[in-house]
Amino acid sequence: MQCSSASRSRRESHTDRVTSGSLVDHRAAPHRTIAVASETQKPRAPTQNPPSTRAASVPTRPILLTSPRAAARLAAADAMSAGWRTLLLRIGDRCPEYGGSADHKEHIETCHGALSREYEHSKDAIFEFLLQCAEQLPHKIPFFGVLIGLINLENEDFAKAIVDTTQANLQDALHNENRDRIRILLRFLSGLMCSKVVAPSSIIEMFETLVSSAATILDEETGNPSWQPRADFYVYCILASLPWGGQELFEQVPDEFERVLVGIQSYIGIRMHFDDIAFSVFETDEGHSPNKKDFMEDLWERIQALSRNGWRVKSVIIHHNLSLRYYDFRRENLITSMAVPKPHLSFEAQLVDGKSHHVSPISCPPPTHSQSSSEILKGQEKHEADLKYPQRLRRLHIFPANKAENMQPVDRFVVEECILDVLLFFNGCRKECAFYLVSLPVSFRYEYLMAETIFSQLLLLPNPPFKPIYYTLVIIDLCKALPGAFPSVVVGAVHALFDRISNMDMECRTRLILWFSHHLSNFQFIWPWQEWSYVKDLPKWAPQRVFVQEVLEREVRLSYFEKIKQSIEDAAELEELLPPKAGPNFKYHSDESNENTDGHSFSIQILRNAVSKTYNRISDLRKDIQSLKKGLQVAKEVSAKAVKELEEAKSVLEIVEGQPAPAERPGRLRRLQVHADKAKHEEITTEESLEAKGALLVRALEESKELLKLLFKSFVDVLTERLPPVSADGEIPNLRAGDLNVNFAAHDPETATMEIDNETVADNNSDPNGQDPKNGYNVGELEQWCLCTLGYLKSFSRQYATEIWSHIAMLDEEVFAGDIHPLIRKAAFSGLCRFPSEGSH
Repeated sequence: MQCSSASRSRRESHTDRVTSGSLVDHRAAPHRTIAVASETQKPRAPTQNPPSTRAASVPTRPILLTSPRAAARLAAADAMSAGWRTLLLRIGDRCPEYGGSADHKEHIETCHGALSREYEHSKDAIFEFLLQCAEQLPHKIPFFGVLIGLINLENEDFAKAIVDTTQANLQDALHNENRDRIRILLRFLSGLMCSKVVAPSSIIEMFETLVSSAATILDEETGNPSWQPRADFYVYCILASLPWGGQELFEQVPDEFERVLVGIQSYIGIRMHFDDIAFSVFETDEGHSPNKKDFMEDLWERIQALSRNGWRVKSVIIHHNLSLRYYDFRRENLITSMAVPKPHLSFEAQLVDGKSHHVSPISCPPPTHSQSSSEILKGQEKHEADLKYPQRLRRLHIFPANKAENMQPVDRFVVEECILDVLLFFNGCRKECAFYLVSLPVSFRYEYLMAETIFSQLLLLPNPPFKPIYYTLVIIDLCKALPGAFPSVVVGAVHALFDRISNMDMECRTRLILWFSHHLSNFQFIWPWQEWSYVKDLPKWAPQRVFVQEVLEREVRLSYFEKIKQSIEDAAELEELLPPKAGPNFKYHSDESNENTDGHSFSIQILRNAVSKTYNRISDLRKDIQSLKKGLQVAKEVSAKAVKELEEAKSVLEIVEGQPAPAERPGRLRRLQVHADKAKHEEITTEESLEAKGALLVRALEESKELLKLLFKSFVDVLTERLPPVSADGEIPNLRAGDLNVNFAAHDPETATMEIDNETVADNNSDPNGQDPKNGYNVGELEQWCLCTLGYLKSFSRQYATEIWSHIAMLDEEVFAGDIHPLIRKAAFSGLCRFPSEGSH
């Protein structure tokens, strides 16, 4: 039925009202420009049969449900009245993969019908919005791919324009090093290939280009192995897209696809293993990463497992007492992955008639050649590469493996990718973020995996992708969205991390304390403190006791003393860990026995604060200089243009009384002269400001150099006095061995009242002595002080690595030269991802 122009106008006007209210200011959320309709999608817990939602402005009416399919059609008809933009945003939300009651085939057909009706009047808007949705709702790419495939059957030019624009955007992202856009656009093209919009040979060609570029980067003669993070990223993008398109490539171009996999296998064989000890949340006594495989090796192993299964996963998933078998009845096979929806299989008979378009070749930026064979310069280049191409995820295994349901190896990676994408594109919109996190296209319970992924981002080193408060709010909203499941998962995560707190990185400890205290403040400070009451009997330096004490101190700041005291009334033993209720706090007062140690600690803290302020000033100056350089370029162009206009006006002459005279009016000449003078003055002023900022930057860098030297010398001096010496045979002392004579009363575990996960989640290194932490802490006070100070040294080196690398030659000569204790060198260098052997003299 054709719609009148008036009704179409009213519907389009309503759509604009629904979507415009949810558009996000670029300044508030730079990664996100679209969101879900504000009133139509509120965060809620996914249920087995969730009620259908409607657009906020669509009036309700009584509906006689004669069959599930009829109900789906009526729901789709109601959704259509919200406009094509809302349909695009919500595509797949109510299909079985998304926990809804509508059939995804019905939903895709409804969206396609709405777009077909509006195409003549909104062609450009549909084109732009489709691309925008594909980039910013990447977990829905399979559905957008099918939609474009159906459009391709009717309008090949439209689909071809989508492909060409995506290729151009991908090429631009490669040269601008926009990592997230490269990864998502490559997945989008793979999704279009599944829907017969893109030729498989084009995908193979792109993959081969990326593999070739990665191999070139690692070549000593033609590339620069220091930039291995960029090469790893290229190969990661290929592997990350295979769960979405690997089966189709295997079926349609098996020989070419096998050639790509062989190339990746060769690359994995020549790349260097990445030991991420500097960025590991938990430290080990052996001094290397607790993960035997780095991220690339682990991902390649998962993809190989998928390949051995013929790119199909054979699983039976149990979800809410409902057995879900993901059979493809057309092929009589199981689908590729239970975590990747395959809506194109339902439209295969139609999509096969579409024209597959070829994608223009892409090119990668040429590798940056090393300027020197110096180990210091190579280290600086590697640090720069790590900053530009950081590892997206460092898995934090908190829970036992049996909490991951019956996932195949690749499914964990796919779900992690979806979670990270939602966190990326909905940062700043916590409620929409929580809604999509609990509505992922996953047919099994993934609360434990979601918690591990979010905590891994909160504790990610050297810095989390977003401010820690963002993850705090998301966890709070998830607890409210899934009240029957997620709070207990969070409780289990806290207990697991608490049990391993003694091996946790110092910076991660601080983040965990800040998060936990803030989290409890949003739930009336309720926590089973009696389960941790045994920490009172631990030495005052024991990490678990310090953790509880600092959390309580932070809670008092967020609330008031009586409230927090009341919250721990079931664990009265912990009252002595509360801060003083009132009275002066002599922060810099110390006992005579600890005067020397405390004095060193305070001086180090003062120096750290000075370095922090200087670093912030340097960062601000660099931003100002960058802005002034751009402003100077603009000012020069404006000045040159003004002078040119003035000279052209003066050059136009006319004969007046037999004498040449300017043809322009004197008033215009005066205005042009004033404009030229003003432009020149602006140019000179900007240039002077740039010179002044440059001088300030040079002075700040010099100050930073001296402060870094003083701070590292202070660390070396105070640690050298207290660290146990290296044995005569060169054996490095183990600080975690501690005083074995210390033993404290055991805590009765039967007093615990809250049900949590009691399974062992840590390895043998979770406790320094392999004992139950409740039985006591056997590390002596001096050893614990040394461990903490070494941890702070490592954290400091990691935080200011960029500035430290620029002065590393000076530090090697004046600080780290001579007989430096190996534990000091190890802590300082591990924060820089530098081997202790480098810089030794």
